[in-house]
Amino acid sequence: MSHGIHPRIPRLPALIGALALIGALGLVTACGDPPHRGPASAGITPGAGQSLPGRPGSTGPASVIPEMPNTATAAPTGSAPATPVGPNSVTIKNLAFHPAALTVKAGTTVTWINQDPEPHTVTSQGQGPLRSAALASGARYPYKFTKPGTYKYLCSIHPFMHATVTVTQ
Repeated sequence: MSHGIHPRIPRLPALIGALALIGALGLVTACGDPPHRGPASAGITPGAGQSLPGRPGSTGPASVIPEMPNTATAAPTGSAPATPVGPNSVTIKNLAFHPAALTVKAGTTVTWINQDPEPHTVTSQGQGPLRSAALASGARYPYKFTKPGTYKYLCSIHPFMHATVTVTQ
């Protein structure tokens, strides 16, 4: 084993070199005290109108830490579950039909509203009456159910999206 210093750690010199490079770049810092000095002490200076808290000439105390949003609990924009617009409506949002199961009486018109940026369809599974064109974002598809039964449907563009309308007397 002539590759390294220790026969069981043949790549130790490469590992030491990588750690030295990481430290030299200031990518690993702990506290700013020797020997843990980070980028602020490695020659980085603030630009015009900027300051580094805790450095000579700074305008703020050393303990000032910029507040960051808590992204662990914040929901990304547009990812909130959809809420149907009316009692007999189905919202299409986040690649899903909301609600996934709807029960209405015969003679009721159900309206699907696409709130996704991509197009979707409302298409009966197998034989059935639901056959919308591709619905662009903001488009609606109304259908009046006249006969009782269970109507399973999907998006023909995204076949994993499926839902059911149950029509009662």
